[in-house]
Amino acid sequence: KIFNSRIAVKLGQGSINKGFIGEEPFQRGIKAIKDLHLEIQKFDVSKILAFATSAIRDADNGKEFVNEVKRQTGIDVEIINGDREAELIYLGNKEAATLTDSVSLIMDIGGGSNEFILANNKGLLWKQSFPIGAARILEKFSPSDPITNIEIADIKEYMKTKMYPLFDAAKEFMPLELIGSSGAFDSIVEIIHGELGGEPVIETKTCYDINMLDYLHISRLIKYSTLAERKNIKGLVSMRFDMIVISCLMVDLVIKSLNIPKMRVSTYSLKEGALIDHIIQSGKIK
Repeated sequence: KIFNSRIAVKLGQGSINKGFIGEEPFQRGIKAIKDLHLEIQKFDVSKILAFATSAIRDADNGKEFVNEVKRQTGIDVEIINGDREAELIYLGNKEAATLTDSVSLIMDIGGGSNEFILANNKGLLWKQSFPIGAARILEKFSPSDPITNIEIADIKEYMKTKMYPLFDAAKEFMPLELIGSSGAFDSIVEIIHGELGGEPVIETKTCYDINMLDYLHISRLIKYSTLAERKNIKGLVSMRFDMIVISCLMVDLVIKSLNIPKMRVSTYSLKEGALIDHIIQSGKIK
């Protein structure tokens, strides 16, 4: 790894459920890509891979955003559908976490969509993208601070009504573990380390075993905290202060609904999968 950066743009802020990118998020997104392009120019880069997911593909002005990126930076952004997004997430996760004969459920929590993949060491068995990302849920319900038990129940019930294809697939393939794909799951590892003295995050490690009791403890801590209290949770980065509550509700729902006893966290996701896919397509690996 030569350079790594992450910029919290919140592209769907204020309008993700209305089907467009607001002016301020639009400009934040353009600025973020311009800033990253300046960093790219410091290196001898021969190929740039840029992908747009739910917040852009579902926005009426998503193509306008992509065109503006091209105009200002020369970067071609590929808008990918949910199925392709899930496929790339799978490629990243199978590189980071060793899959076995038993079936694993890979879960990726995004702002606009969540991707679920069922797979084992024989390959990908089922995949689907659901437009119920954390930013969409947060905007739709605008929960109290702290969230109330009634709001928790309402949000979980709403998500359940959208996830029946997953429940049907799980009945067929019977996953025995959850693999959390980077993002909010990285924060879970970091919080377990910070608050409970769990395993520290190190750059050379790509997969972490999660003690389910530790996760449930951290989930309760997060769900019943105020925003001010979350700012003091050890290991929780600022870009996830607002959406981590929704993320935990999603994980709780999946674990309970599917009766999953084990959890691992993969530090790889779409971007690593996209890189692997590019290398495969170029013929350098099979």
